[in-house]
Amino acid sequence: MDKYRKILVVINPELDQQVALERAVRVARLEKEAELTLLLPIYDFSYEMTSMLSADERKEMQEGVIAQRSDWLDKLLEPYRAEGLNIAVKVVWHSRPFESILQEVLTGAHDLVVKATHRHSFLQTFIFTPTDWHLLRKCPCPILLVKEGQWVRGGNIIAAINCSSDDQDQQKLNNRITAEALEVAELLDASLYLVNTYPGTPVNIAIELPEFDPKAYNDAIRQHHEKLLRQHAERYGINEAWTRVEEGLPEEVLPEMANRLDATLMIMGCVGRTGLSAALLGNTAEQVVDQLDCDMLILKPEGYVCPVDARRKG
Repeated sequence: MDKYRKILVVINPELDQQVALERAVRVARLEKEAELTLLLPIYDFSYEMTSMLSADERKEMQEGVIAQRSDWLDKLLEPYRAEGLNIAVKVVWHSRPFESILQEVLTGAHDLVVKATHRHSFLQTFIFTPTDWHLLRKCPCPILLVKEGQWVRGGNIIAAINCSSDDQDQQKLNNRITAEALEVAELLDASLYLVNTYPGTPVNIAIELPEFDPKAYNDAIRQHHEKLLRQHAERYGINEAWTRVEEGLPEEVLPEMANRLDATLMIMGCVGRTGLSAALLGNTAEQVVDQLDCDMLILKPEGYVCPVDARRKG
């Protein structure tokens, strides 16, 4: 975690408890040279629609709101700054919060984003893409999505990987997830569980082929995944007792496993699928984060390029 020295904390003024700030401070205390930046994107459409005011007057009103929020954040930070933490404040007027966050990540060269999250309703996800999902798909640096609760020493951490894929990029992502999880577990004196899910027997095969033995097929698939996970764990010195292989979709299995193990943090990867493929296939991380009761640290594949950055350079 010592590589997380430039931490961007996304503030939500509607929350009574700024859990993202609390968690970011916890991370910063592990690194003496850490720098925190609090980002608060704000926007009020009514200011844009006020025809009775001139453009200069609207701008003045916006600046007044920004100054007010900046003062609020400075007061919020007083106890943290008193202990010597290096914390800056940025309040920006922007109609699309996720874009302002991504722009700050890119211009500020941040290496971790910390943001509070919550369950998104079907209506929310059907009508528009939530800010959290935009960040999961497009943010180039790791994202820590925070739920209510505290990190406790001696707790449990889950590292979710896909060890059945032959894709080299996926294998590199597995390695990154595992290495990060080991480091976090050591810092928090936590126990690390390495987990992998696999799909169950396709129903259509069992129906179309009467001689097909679904139990034998399922047992063979499970043993195959257990072998792959065991081999991966051995490369990192993780005992087989701390590995788990479970049948089912990851968005269903992983949250249930987190509850069963009373995990405080789950670490997993996100390939950053966007556009039509995201609409049709979705991203596992998006589905998992909505179901989890614990924090979630999301890592991108090595060499991932943010679409916003690609457009800026194009």
